[in-house]
Amino acid sequence: MELAAELERALATVCTAGPAEVRENGEWLAALGGLQYEVRSQGDAALLHLWGARQSLVRRVVRVAEQSPGRVVLDVSRFGRARHAKLEFLVGGAAHEDRRWGREQFRTRLHQLLTDRFPDEIVDSLATSADLHHSISGSYTRGLMHRGSDAYAVLSAAPEEDAATIDGILTFGLIWLDRTRERARGRSVRGLRLFLPRGTSGITAHRLTALAAPQEVELYEYDPLYWRMRRIAISDAGNLETWLVPRRELDQALTAALPEVERIRRLAPEAIRVAVAALTQDVTLRFRGLEFARWRQGMVWFGLGDHQEMLIPERWPALEKLVHQLETYRHPLATDTRHRLYRAQSERWLETMVAADPARMDARLDAQHIYTQVPASSAGDRGIIDLLSVTRDGRLAVLELKASEDIQLVMQAVDYWLRVRWHHEQDDFRRYGYFPNVTLQPKPPLLFLVAPGFRFHPSSDLLLRYLSKDVEVVRIGLGENWRRGLRVIFRQ
Repeated sequence: MELAAELERALATVCTAGPAEVRENGEWLAALGGLQYEVRSQGDAALLHLWGARQSLVRRVVRVAEQSPGRVVLDVSRFGRARHAKLEFLVGGAAHEDRRWGREQFRTRLHQLLTDRFPDEIVDSLATSADLHHSISGSYTRGLMHRGSDAYAVLSAAPEEDAATIDGILTFGLIWLDRTRERARGRSVRGLRLFLPRGTSGITAHRLTALAAPQEVELYEYDPLYWRMRRIAISDAGNLETWLVPRRELDQALTAALPEVERIRRLAPEAIRVAVAALTQDVTLRFRGLEFARWRQGMVWFGLGDHQEMLIPERWPALEKLVHQLETYRHPLATDTRHRLYRAQSERWLETMVAADPARMDARLDAQHIYTQVPASSAGDRGIIDLLSVTRDGRLAVLELKASEDIQLVMQAVDYWLRVRWHHEQDDFRRYGYFPNVTLQPKPPLLFLVAPGFRFHPSSDLLLRYLSKDVEVVRIGLGENWRRGLRVIFRQ
């Protein structure tokens, strides 16, 4: 009954804020336009019935994972499926309805582009609908074209798509390539053709260099103004913006902030960690990963989210109260595991635990040398936590952490691995003061993917098969209750 009531309140909040869009595991359920719902209690869980103009579905809700005025995320189970799914409700469904029609218009334009570019080939099909069963996104236009017995899988992003969709095209492209090869009848699917708007292919070209057979993927850019296209060679991409901040600069920032931040850290020394924020000289204070204060140019600001106050003597009690709240609700043994402070920034919480004891992930890792967000990049925070460490015999090790299922985990990890390898080949880590007194091996870095055991996306195995042998990957599955202590349940 308690979960059903919580679910009713959460859905009422988001649905009264405006037209709600529904996504399952990141895929937009367009047929649920004009959403209506019903909630029924079912033991410790709740039964959620959703219906719209052209579709209805029923899900068993395990918990309300996240909640805000414009967004609700549910952990749900699907009948006949062992793995839990993420059901997400977002305000702003009308805008996405417009986007869907824009994709349909682009599908027609793409057909003409392909016909003009490949006059000797036949475009068999182009579609924009999602295929959730095979983890194929509806954010792209996909299809197949052939000449004789040779065929190519096709995937394209429309010009209006956001950066995350455009940068994620390789993941879904490889899934679509694999799917077309499974269904091929009498034809050989020779490879994949990706089409992106002009000036947006850099990250994809960069990631192609990590594939075992990059020649299987043809990358094109089209001009949305004149509707012309050109092929992009991997060699044209160059290195993306990525750099190392010298350790001495970070140490100087920490030294300057030390008097103020140390006083705050003593309020909860076991839980508060201090670090320099990426791409800045700001010093952050995080309580089990959740930022609650920041030192900037001699002043300290504190608070959660957008509500920030300058720390002056009169406001010290308010800061103490905030830390006390965090101690109560953001504790491994907290009784209210649905509280927003318990669930906020889960990856950051996991990061603090892994960084404190990396040998728990793998006995080879050296706890004395572990860094966060190194190297920095213009891509900013990608939603996945990066840790860089080294083995006891001097081999670099990249650790990618995720607390929830993410289909982009593999390719985003590869992107970071490529950046680390590039800096390693330039000898940047030694020159900029990282890993002091360690002789780094010339071998490429190891790559560790760390997540709760049941939170690896089902497509991960498929994507890993396409990677070069230079990318040595170890998947580490943690127990679901990792906040109470890191317990490795498998290594693959």
